[in-house]
Amino acid sequence: MAYTTNTVSSAAGPDPKSLLAKERATNAWDPVKMHYFLEGSAEKAEMIKSLTQQMERDPILAADYNYYDLTKEQQRQLTAEKISRVARYIEVESFQDFNRRLSLIGVFDPQVSTRIGVNLGLFISCLRGNGTFDQLQYWALGKNTAYIRGIYGCFAMTELAHGSNVMGLETTATFDRETDEFVINTPHIGATKWWIGGAAHSATHSTVYARLIVDGEDYGVKTFVVPLRDSNHDLTPGVTVGDIGAKMGRDGIDNGWIQFSSVRIPRYFMLQKFCKVSREGDVVLPPLEQLSYSALLGGRVMMVLDSYRMIARMSTIALRYAIGRRQFKSQAAEESEEDNVPETQLLDYPLHQRRLLPFLAAAYVVSAGALKVERTIEETLNELDDAVDSNDEDGILKSIDAMKSLFIDSGALKATCTWLAAETIDQCRQACGGHGYSSYNGFGKAYNDWVVQCTWEGDNNVLGINIGKPIVKHVLNVIDNGKVVKGSSAFLTHTKDFIGANAKKTYLNSLADVGDLKKLIKAIEVAIIRLTYEASETQRKTSFDYIGAEMVNITKLKAHHYLLEEYLRRVEEFDDASLKPYLILLGKLYGASIVLDKFSGIFLTFNVISTELVGKLSAEYIPKLLAEIRPHTVAFTDSFQQSDMIINSAIGKFDGDIYENYFSIVKAQNPPRAHKAPYSAALEAMLNRPSLDERDRFDKTHEAAETLSK
Repeated sequence: MAYTTNTVSSAAGPDPKSLLAKERATNAWDPVKMHYFLEGSAEKAEMIKSLTQQMERDPILAADYNYYDLTKEQQRQLTAEKISRVARYIEVESFQDFNRRLSLIGVFDPQVSTRIGVNLGLFISCLRGNGTFDQLQYWALGKNTAYIRGIYGCFAMTELAHGSNVMGLETTATFDRETDEFVINTPHIGATKWWIGGAAHSATHSTVYARLIVDGEDYGVKTFVVPLRDSNHDLTPGVTVGDIGAKMGRDGIDNGWIQFSSVRIPRYFMLQKFCKVSREGDVVLPPLEQLSYSALLGGRVMMVLDSYRMIARMSTIALRYAIGRRQFKSQAAEESEEDNVPETQLLDYPLHQRRLLPFLAAAYVVSAGALKVERTIEETLNELDDAVDSNDEDGILKSIDAMKSLFIDSGALKATCTWLAAETIDQCRQACGGHGYSSYNGFGKAYNDWVVQCTWEGDNNVLGINIGKPIVKHVLNVIDNGKVVKGSSAFLTHTKDFIGANAKKTYLNSLADVGDLKKLIKAIEVAIIRLTYEASETQRKTSFDYIGAEMVNITKLKAHHYLLEEYLRRVEEFDDASLKPYLILLGKLYGASIVLDKFSGIFLTFNVISTELVGKLSAEYIPKLLAEIRPHTVAFTDSFQQSDMIINSAIGKFDGDIYENYFSIVKAQNPPRAHKAPYSAALEAMLNRPSLDERDRFDKTHEAAETLSK
């Protein structure tokens, strides 16, 4: 008999725990220091850990494995309890720290963070983006909405027949001059507000996107605050809501539909930061219509940060499992003359490294871009608010230019990073084999909860088109008018240097070029320029409708350019020189695998890279990078500093004891003593049913035939 530990075994079993511990013992750096890079500073990183500790110990907020067995109704109940608990924290901490708390909750319980985010993010962001200072103060602070008390807001933009095409929304807000009111109306079923988080049960008020109608003239879609429920939580007259029911994921969110039947609101319930309607019915339109959609920017920025944290979580689970799991024997082991050569760790197979390690690199690179765009939106919106408050026209125009650049950057990042996170979850699940399919290992719930991010607040393909279009226009203006492009797209100003006679000039000519991140970033610029130029030539002959696929690819490459450029800048400025070589390794892998390899068709088509070099990239360069990163995998994943509560995966726990942990959780959630199912009677009736002859009362037997045939 084997030595007894926590259980009795008759033979020595697998020991995945020691494999992870052995690799962790050889860490080349302190994961705490690397975490400072990922979160932007030591102060922020320590705050993240402090918030995590609070929530681990909180009896209501802490995640556990019951989460994976909840029904829709139980998810709704628990989500409401968690929101009530979270509301207590916002009363005792800064809004900045609370936003960090929500970012963390979004990793282990996204339905809670989203349901809160609809109120604090979308509703209040809409107030900030479209309301005057006094309106923002009244609704957000005066009514205690910002503290999740008093009123609870939702965001009624999308409709049953319209989602991404906000300009095509059909709900109407008609000005009644006699009563100084707007009449909010749903003219037909297609204009029913749909997918509205919080509408079914939670929200008392909504920011409603509706067509402004004054004296019969349609001024386009504007924003209005419309009460949905009174202080008794009863629906206000003319408002009808319903629950849209079960979804693919996030059933803890009460997504609903809303119909307005001539609901009257005071004129001053219209948000009038830019668009104004006077008592006399005079209309002042905003300097840039897209300013009314600035409420979406905060959500998109948050989704980039969410992408970093989710990619980090999923890659950690899969990589810890790949270190602890042995499967088959390598060719060298098979040919070895030694006896009892153990099976090979999954992560020692080059294919497995190629499947997983690029996602590890992606988490690091996306973290840098997420922090930058988060900082940029805060600065841009503050500058715009200051310019509006002081009636500074030059400042407003400058801020509008910054907003245009931010629309491009945030949209490109939102689409590309949420797609990348969805791919990460699914590929990591598959890399864990059959065990990845178990709910207790985290992938299934994570995927179902995550993939909505690829379609909400801008369907990713539509976003790709909307972001690609201004980039194409920039190139057209550079070629036709010598325009100087500003912001993160400034490299487009040099379009003429890479087309025409220079269109055939290869930019990456050796593996040394590929390994130079600055040169690689420049190569992405060349690819964007040449692809965009060709798309613009097609557009001249046809229309933008014919270059949709090209614009989506332009948007993806633009996002990768933004991410790599910011990542390299952050690495160069990082104050711990000892960590830089390891960070550069990940940047190189990201550029080679996530960008060059995946978009090799574009880089080849437009002569940015040679065919021979693409072959070497795949056969030599990427495998070499993977081999260099492999020994540091545990250090890289530990540097995310995500606790077991955040990870919430049986096979992804810190100790690496994957089989004991998994089996224990399965038994705890499904006690073996419950060996008879609630539906056992149906099974027993099937198995113990009388024979067919008995059920036919023996009327069709041979004996019966002899008797009845006489």
